[in-house]
Amino acid sequence: MGEPVNAPFIHNPQAAEKARVLAEALPYIQRFHGKTIVVKYGGNAMIEEELKQSFAHDVTLLKLVGMNPVVVHGGGPQIEQLLAKLGKKGEFIQGMRVTDAETMDVVEMVLGGQVNKEVVELINQAGGKAVGLTGQDGAFIRARKMLLPSKENGHVDLGQVGEIESIDPAVIQALEAGGFIPVVAPIGTGADGMTYNINADLVAGKLAEILQAEKLVVLTNTPGVLDKQGKLLTGLTPKKIDDLVHKGVVSGGMLPKIGSALDAARNGVKSVHIIDGRVPHALLLEVLTDQGVGTLIRSK
Repeated sequence: MGEPVNAPFIHNPQAAEKARVLAEALPYIQRFHGKTIVVKYGGNAMIEEELKQSFAHDVTLLKLVGMNPVVVHGGGPQIEQLLAKLGKKGEFIQGMRVTDAETMDVVEMVLGGQVNKEVVELINQAGGKAVGLTGQDGAFIRARKMLLPSKENGHVDLGQVGEIESIDPAVIQALEAGGFIPVVAPIGTGADGMTYNINADLVAGKLAEILQAEKLVVLTNTPGVLDKQGKLLTGLTPKKIDDLVHKGVVSGGMLPKIGSALDAARNGVKSVHIIDGRVPHALLLEVLTDQGVGTLIRSK
């Protein structure tokens, strides 16, 4: 009897592609191991079932390979739905939600309850260990009333809308050290005992600064920052962004995103990414591949 003949190797293109992607991810995993990545979670990624699942898996994977993701979520569509049921219509000024006492009750119910618990459960189901909190927990987000500048009368009162006075990172750092993934609802407490609705982009940006995060990643419903022709802009610097805002290229709901991204880039966060949350696994594509899926803003 002759020697046994080995079965021929059958090339599997799918497996080969997976191996290539994993090899491409290795230097990023090495570079960002032990680093904090703050993720602003919003838009379609919070609504469509497939995107919700892929986001939860992405966050869990980043934690398991040694990074420290911190999730800050919004909840605009969910707030709008509940307000509509109550017969109230949402009002926005300069991208910020006007928040009277009744609207604040809805915001707390939706952000601190419904949405926060859903995001925590999604991550836990994906194999992560998520813990939900608002800025009220441990009084870690201190807020004060926000007054927007106005040409007509000096300022606009938005009700219980806050700006960040200070952030105490101790709670987040303790959770990170314990292997947990913090999931933060953007509600803060004032010295007056009032609760304040804070724009989630502002919370994510300030938290990234305080934690000296490696990255701030903002999920949106657009491919990123676009010019007037709809072309994606990337490799931006603070100076370029100032020019875009001045020329009116950036406006509306993108203003708080760009503003917080800019502050973060100027104050120690090495890179800020405004990415398309409608792309499955957008977070992994941006953090672990050469390609990326949005606008990159560098500190210099």
